[in-house]
Amino acid sequence: MKQLNADVVVIGGGTAGMSAFRNARQHTENVYLLEDHHFGTTCARVGCMPSKLMIAAAEAAHHARHTEPFGVTLDQDSIRINGEAVMARVKSERDRFVGFVLSDVEEWPAERRILGKARFIDEHTVQVDDHTQIRAERIVIATGSRPLILPQWQALGDRLIVNDDVFSWDTLPESVAVFGPGVIGLELGQALSRLGVRVEIFGMRGSLGGISDPVVLEKARDIFGQELVLHLNAETEVCLNEAGQVEVAWTQDGESGVLTADYLLAAVGRRPNVDQIGLDVLDIQTDQQGVPEADPLTMQTSIPHIFIAGDASNQIPLLHEAADQGKIAGDNAGRYPDIRPGLRRSLIGVVFTSPQIMTVGAKFAQLEQQYGEDFAQSIAVGEVSFHNQGRSRVMLVNQGHLRVYADRASGRFLGAEGIGPSAEHLAHLLAWAHQQEMTIGQMLDMPFYHPVIEEGVRTALRDVAAKLA
Repeated sequence: MKQLNADVVVIGGGTAGMSAFRNARQHTENVYLLEDHHFGTTCARVGCMPSKLMIAAAEAAHHARHTEPFGVTLDQDSIRINGEAVMARVKSERDRFVGFVLSDVEEWPAERRILGKARFIDEHTVQVDDHTQIRAERIVIATGSRPLILPQWQALGDRLIVNDDVFSWDTLPESVAVFGPGVIGLELGQALSRLGVRVEIFGMRGSLGGISDPVVLEKARDIFGQELVLHLNAETEVCLNEAGQVEVAWTQDGESGVLTADYLLAAVGRRPNVDQIGLDVLDIQTDQQGVPEADPLTMQTSIPHIFIAGDASNQIPLLHEAADQGKIAGDNAGRYPDIRPGLRRSLIGVVFTSPQIMTVGAKFAQLEQQYGEDFAQSIAVGEVSFHNQGRSRVMLVNQGHLRVYADRASGRFLGAEGIGPSAEHLAHLLAWAHQQEMTIGQMLDMPFYHPVIEEGVRTALRDVAAKLA
């Protein structure tokens, strides 16, 4: 077995791991990057980029079917969706994005990149398969996450799929049962439906798209319920029927039914990949899920020379957050023991459905939990409906609702949740204001053009300003 000594070892070659490796090398060249399967990012391979390619195809089909309100008539019989062509573009463009990532990786010294499954031997030693053992002064865990699979689904065999599998299809199936109405399930469920796949979405406790604000959530249920078959508070039993198809027996609100589908898409969440890396040999503090706890500003665990970053940290599973965490962890591992807090940006989240869902800063549920019975006395809420918003009506995308939250004592903008047109862009405006700790008055002093959807943000800010006054 090869024996190596390192200043820093990074376990995991995804977004966080590559960021950690890159930043650790600014302090020392004696850094190794370990990856058990293939280098690259979840985003490029099976996440945000291929899903957006599928969403783009779905939007093209949706727009083609809905031109008549503008006075533009198309022959609906001539609109055809070629599933093979859709998936060919998804995979081709996906491979292009992955290629860009891999070209960056290949610029790093080959001897510093090691393929194989890594496990801790002790708090300073990592073994890669049965071929390499590395003693490291500092270690960064960046092992990512994987889709959560419930035990009762295992019997479905190859009829059970996750988002990774969707992007390997050669064509589109006829029907899919989506379990999980969160970001992944809602995005893929709506896209597949618009591409002609029969889709029903199953969830529990009424949740949808990660929305915590009750007003926004109710509006989202109404909007998506007009287009999709939603079972958001259902009890289900799943099996394979005699024909080898997925059969979902469901009950909800006194109603019941049976759905037969080609596949069950598991989208109920993801779990950090920390359960098979030998944490049991370490005296490290973990949360209830067995994930090492870390200071969010330094990414340092309870073992001072071990850091954690990205999806493995169980903090915020988003690409830009993984990159930021990787930078912080890599910097601190590289210059250890000189530990410094890094930049953690304001929370910004977008669900790329139509209409889009956005979250900025503190969510409604977080503020409710923080202030408890004093919520109404401490927090002012402003809102706007996009139903009559000018530019939205012009483009016939006038659906949705935005709510903004402000501190009554200081007037500072605390956060927002919303569903509506161009929410990805509205979210960026609000996130920049949040990170600058602006007050509502300062935000209203910013320029707003006419006519644009952003004027809806101003309406919501004016509403909360009046309540602050």
